[in-house]
Amino acid sequence: MVDAMPDAVAPAAGHDPRLDRPWPAMWSILVGFFMMMIDASIVTVALPRMQKDLDADLTLLAWVTSAYLLPYAALMLITGRLGDRIGLKRVYLTGLGVFTVASLLCGLSTTAGMLIASRALQGVGAAIVSPQTMSMVTRIFPPDGRGRAMAIWGATGGVANIIGPLLGGLLVDGPGWQWIFWVNLPVGVLGLFAAARFIPALPGTASRLDWWGSVLSAVGLLLLVLGIQEGQRYDWGAIAGPVTVPALIVTGAVLLALFIVWQARMGSDALVPLRLFGDRNFSAAVVGIAAMGAIVFAQNYPLTMFLQNVRMLSPTQAALVTTPAALMSIALAHPVGVWLDGHDPKWLAVGGFAAMIIGLGWLALAMSPRTPIVSILAAMTVIGLGNAGIWSPLSVTATSNLSPKLAGAGAGVYSEIQQVAAVLGSAGIAALMTWRAGVRPDLASAMGDSMLLSVALAVAGLVACLAFAPPTRAADWKGG
Repeated sequence: MVDAMPDAVAPAAGHDPRLDRPWPAMWSILVGFFMMMIDASIVTVALPRMQKDLDADLTLLAWVTSAYLLPYAALMLITGRLGDRIGLKRVYLTGLGVFTVASLLCGLSTTAGMLIASRALQGVGAAIVSPQTMSMVTRIFPPDGRGRAMAIWGATGGVANIIGPLLGGLLVDGPGWQWIFWVNLPVGVLGLFAAARFIPALPGTASRLDWWGSVLSAVGLLLLVLGIQEGQRYDWGAIAGPVTVPALIVTGAVLLALFIVWQARMGSDALVPLRLFGDRNFSAAVVGIAAMGAIVFAQNYPLTMFLQNVRMLSPTQAALVTTPAALMSIALAHPVGVWLDGHDPKWLAVGGFAAMIIGLGWLALAMSPRTPIVSILAAMTVIGLGNAGIWSPLSVTATSNLSPKLAGAGAGVYSEIQQVAAVLGSAGIAALMTWRAGVRPDLASAMGDSMLLSVALAVAGLVACLAFAPPTRAADWKGG
């Protein structure tokens, strides 16, 4: 489902008129992006019900999330460059189609294995779509309007991660957990038609694809996540014959180190141009978005298990506990975006992470069978305030100093690192929860202990944002 005009070549008239009206294209892009992001978090609230229906243990259940995130993260670098090569719009439409079909298969799953395999296919579709979205926003908006557009793009991801559990709870308690996937079908079809009509043709480039780099990064990440997530199941020892958990982790880390060395050799054709990290703001924003990518799962997984398995709330009731965070993020998304077009984003991001530290620490202490729910609601309100001050400033800062030649690569690397951190966060929290539940028979205390991982990640994000320098491109920051 593509326009007659190929993306990889410029229009005959030399100019696509849709470039003069970027906002219809922006809203079309956000349909697909929102669906990708919400699907990463919507599943969390359904996990306890899936565990019963599919007879899966905690570690196997974690793969329902990791099977989605792993291909998402492992393939994003190559799919981002694929969009640069053959056309952003064409690749975006292909990925959205794959994701929509995979959603149908997820809803039809009757075993944990089938669901995990279908979730992996969803992750492939998401990996194809996601890097194109940030690149398209960068390409279709002029510099003086890009701050607001990037703020809305960044806020969309934050809002999706918070709304996901609420929507998931309503669907799980209503028609059933299968509908958290089937609801994607009409949204996916709408997104395909809107993108085909409103997104302009954006010419590709002639850069070659780094397949060796793709293999090193994908296999390295797979082994690292496999070792971390399965470690507790095998008591951090042998898995099969000479294959051990430590061997998987070390081999994965070595392959990722070789990937970095290979990127240095590839120069301008690298999947991750290392010169990007010469910009202080980009490097600091990457650390910040990595912290947030990991926090999403390090926070939601133990909170969901606590609310449903300790406080015995239904999926919808558990999801409603997260509502203050969602409402706060939605209410502040627009004013934050407008403010960012004329101000330095540093202190907003610092304040956002400070609020996250307070809210997450409060939540960790409140995870007790006797704590009033109102205390948890208050903590979620503070977390929502923090979210509103983080996602948009980070996305604006990441590319604010990059030249147009590096902006596309920077957008891809930024999104990729967020997803890699989400995978590692998902694997890490699964291992931590399993360990704490084994050490402390009191499930509430074990989940509260696990929440401290999110607090530590938020501290790392705050320190990174303190390193921000004022953006140097006057078109993006007016110094007001």
